[in-house]
Amino acid sequence: MHHFYLLATVLYFIHNGNSQEADHCFPSEFLESLSMSMKITKAGFHRDLLYSVEWGKVDHDVKALLVQKLPSGVYMDEYQLETLKHDTGLEVLLDSKVDLEAPEYLSSGFTALVFLSGTHEATVPVHGRYHRASNSSQKWVRVDIASPRLFLRSDECALHHQEATAAPCTARNHSICSWLEIPRLEDTGPVSLEIPVGDSSMLVSVCVGTVLTAALSCVFLLRSIWTHGTF
Repeated sequence: MHHFYLLATVLYFIHNGNSQEADHCFPSEFLESLSMSMKITKAGFHRDLLYSVEWGKVDHDVKALLVQKLPSGVYMDEYQLETLKHDTGLEVLLDSKVDLEAPEYLSSGFTALVFLSGTHEATVPVHGRYHRASNSSQKWVRVDIASPRLFLRSDECALHHQEATAAPCTARNHSICSWLEIPRLEDTGPVSLEIPVGDSSMLVSVCVGTVLTAALSCVFLLRSIWTHGTF
C-alpha cells in the first residue's frame, strides 16, 4: 500500500532541539508529568500490547504517537488492524508490508505507528511467528519487544523544523504533521513473550507417523468406496 512507502520515508527525518515554540507548547512542568507504560497480556501465539500515556493538565489539546519497533519473531495483522480501526477506533500504521505466513527466520523486523486518542490508551494485537525447530532440549524461545518512542503534537502549537519529526497526522489522515519526540522518559523496559519451538529430533518419527496415517486413511476410504459404492 502507498502509506507503507510514505512511512518508510518520513521515519528518516528525526531531529532534536529546544526552541521557544516547544517550551511554550510543552512547558517543563508538563514534560515532568509525562509517564508511559507498556504491558503484554494473554498467552500463546496471540497476545495484546497495552499502551498507556499519562500527563498533567495543559490548556491545549495534545495528541500522542508511539513509534514501536518490532522484531522478526512477531507480526501485526494489517487486516485485523483495519477491522479494529472500524470497530473500535484503533489507529495503527505499519511501515512495510507484513507477510503473515512467513516463519521467523524468513522475516524482517518492522515499525508500527500507534496513534493514541481519547483516554491516551491503546490495545494492539500482536502475534508470534513460528521459529526454526531446535535440536536441543530448548522448548521455548523468548522474544523481547523494546519500549516505544513517544512523540507529541498539538494543533495549537508550531514546532521549529530542527526539533520536529515528520510523520502522518493520524492513521486516517496521511497528511504530514510535525511531532516532538519526548526523550529521557523512565524506561519501562522491554516486554517479552515465550513461543514454543519444535523438536527437530522428532522429525523422522513425525514424518513416518504422518505418512502411515495418510496411507491407512486412503486404504480405509478405498475399501469403503469399493464396498458401498455403485459402479
